[in-house]
Amino acid sequence: MTDLLAPSADERIPLKQFTEKAYLDYSMYVILDRALPHVGDGLKPVQRRIIYAMSELGLKASAKYKKSARTVGDVIGKFHPHGDSAAYEAMVLMAQPFSFRYPLIDGQGNWGSQDDPKSFAAMRYTEAKLTPFSEVLLSELAQGTVDWQPNFDGTIEEPRVLPARVPTVLLNGTTGIAVGMATDIPPHNLREVVAATVHLLENPKATPAELCQFVLGPDMPTDAEIITPRAELVRIYETGRGSVKMRAKWIKEEGDIVITALPHQVSGAKILEQIAAQMQAKKLPMVADLRDESDHENPTRLVIVPRSNRIDVDALMNHLFATTELERSYRVNINLIGNDGKPGVKNLAELLTEWLVFRMETVRRRLQHRLDWVDRRLHLLDGMLIAYLNLDEVIHIIRTEDHPKEKLMARFGLSEDQANYILDTRLRQLARLEEMKIRGEQEELAKEKADLEATLASERRMKTLVRKELEATAKEFGDDRRSPLVERAEAQAFSETELLPSEPVTVVLSEKGWIRSAKGHDIDPHSLSYKAGDQFAFLARGKSQQTVLLLDSTGRSYSIPAHSLPSARGQGEPVTSRLNPPSGATFMGVLMGEDSQPILLATDAGYGFVATLGDMQSKNRSGKTLLTVPEGARVLPPAIIQDVSTTQLVAVTNDGRMLVFPVTELPVLAKGKGNKIIGIQTSRLETREEYMVAVVPLTEGQTVKIWCGKRSLQLRLKDMAHYMGERGRRGHKLPQGFQRVDRIELID
Repeated sequence: MTDLLAPSADERIPLKQFTEKAYLDYSMYVILDRALPHVGDGLKPVQRRIIYAMSELGLKASAKYKKSARTVGDVIGKFHPHGDSAAYEAMVLMAQPFSFRYPLIDGQGNWGSQDDPKSFAAMRYTEAKLTPFSEVLLSELAQGTVDWQPNFDGTIEEPRVLPARVPTVLLNGTTGIAVGMATDIPPHNLREVVAATVHLLENPKATPAELCQFVLGPDMPTDAEIITPRAELVRIYETGRGSVKMRAKWIKEEGDIVITALPHQVSGAKILEQIAAQMQAKKLPMVADLRDESDHENPTRLVIVPRSNRIDVDALMNHLFATTELERSYRVNINLIGNDGKPGVKNLAELLTEWLVFRMETVRRRLQHRLDWVDRRLHLLDGMLIAYLNLDEVIHIIRTEDHPKEKLMARFGLSEDQANYILDTRLRQLARLEEMKIRGEQEELAKEKADLEATLASERRMKTLVRKELEATAKEFGDDRRSPLVERAEAQAFSETELLPSEPVTVVLSEKGWIRSAKGHDIDPHSLSYKAGDQFAFLARGKSQQTVLLLDSTGRSYSIPAHSLPSARGQGEPVTSRLNPPSGATFMGVLMGEDSQPILLATDAGYGFVATLGDMQSKNRSGKTLLTVPEGARVLPPAIIQDVSTTQLVAVTNDGRMLVFPVTELPVLAKGKGNKIIGIQTSRLETREEYMVAVVPLTEGQTVKIWCGKRSLQLRLKDMAHYMGERGRRGHKLPQGFQRVDRIELID
């Protein structure tokens, strides 16, 4: 018994061979019979079976709606032996106007919404019929245009592909994942696709770039903008691969931002959720409120309320485009099954060329089917005319003969079809008037036959017919483009500092390097409390989202975000907890402002240059080398230059020499030692006998106060003609009593 059940030697195959074959068979099934559309009708098998089953149920556009469960039952019972939920979901997708650019099914009931496409009702509640557009796929089905194949159980036949009158593979698009390959074809506009197809019909060697004069780009079922650059769109159609970017449309209405159109397959509820999450995380301080005012009249109306009318709404929307699905990319991979039954990625010219081959063959088969019918009808009419001309004898044969068909065939030379047609004719049709009708029909059919034969014999006439049918379909079902093509700048999210509220702050640095930040610009730094033995050294006024820039005694610069500094209510924190300056270094100044703000950097060796605050920026805790300090020299506090074109530099040495010259004579550098400001002898610098006490930028209206012990001297620009000179000179001596200068003050 065991021997009888054991497999014979020729039934045994290696496991490796069996698994390879099984997996390849499965892969081929998924690719051809499930995931990829056919170039002819642009449908996957389940979609094709749903459309065909509905047409067989008589659910044309002019019919009454029928329960969706009836359709799904027919589909899975006759053609598609899979789960009812899978078939129903495929049916729902073809009925959603926000999913399909040209819906094939007209649904009644809850078929989902753009916010939640999966929120459709169960199939026992919804009703459906075909849309008028589905006739583009079905109108020629019964005219001998397609091949038929047995269904899964071999009891009935189904079409291998539907005879589409336009390239529907591009119109509604499709997505699918097979084994080892996927497809992502975006929807397109019917008029544009037909115009490109007609151009290719007349110019078979047209390139994808030429066809892009007609197919401007994808046309989604939504009004959102396609912002992909033109050159990139052309490249997609040349290669069959790429990505398309869509951006929501918005308007400004009474200070509020109103979003009126969302990208394809993007939910308004999801957008509001994403924006609300940023607000809760305090990453959108400029937004005060969100509202969803969408209704039947305005399917998309999302309102964003800015915190004040000073908010830059364009910058805010750019941030939201970069951080939410208000801007979305769609992969394009034009992968489909060709006329040869093989999958492949095709460019626009290849796809439309292959579809035209399919269409020409479909039209040829339709015309041939009609010609065959006309020939048969003429043949039957010839036999009927013979019967009318010999009516009495025909009636006598029918009444008296046991086998009238054979007798009629022998007596009048009729074919079996003609004899059967005569015998099947009703008595009421044997009136004398019928002879005239037959002759009239013969004449009409003879003309039609001649026309059909001429068309089938002429490639030019075939192309003209196909072109006219394409244009007629575009005229009947075509509409304007919904997704405008607009070139926009790349969206940029706000940086961390831009998201911070812009408030005036004053940063105070003590002599021992303790730093803090106080709100407002009217702070008296001397009134703040300091550690024992410590006192005020420097301050800088700016905004909370700016960076605090420091310069130390070695010429290194450092950056600290102002918003991260401790409050001035306390005594602050040591700068060394944030930075790693060289051992023994002290801080010589604090600055704040825009990156483009010019500043003066100098050492008491008499050298310096003009830089910007941006040049001082450093991401490292150890800072960066900015100012080169000569041997024996010291760094002077940096100074802000308000207007480079009108500012004069006032340089004073410790032995009472002063030189005044335009700041434009100094070089603008990002780092370095700089050029000579005032002449100082190197030998005397090393012994600290001579050095530059200070150099200050001076403009009209300002006063320089020079201190020598307790005595002071105040000078304005108009008083300094005697001290004017070229950069690098020794300068002139100050008046008697100011030969040992201690410090300089600048008074506004």
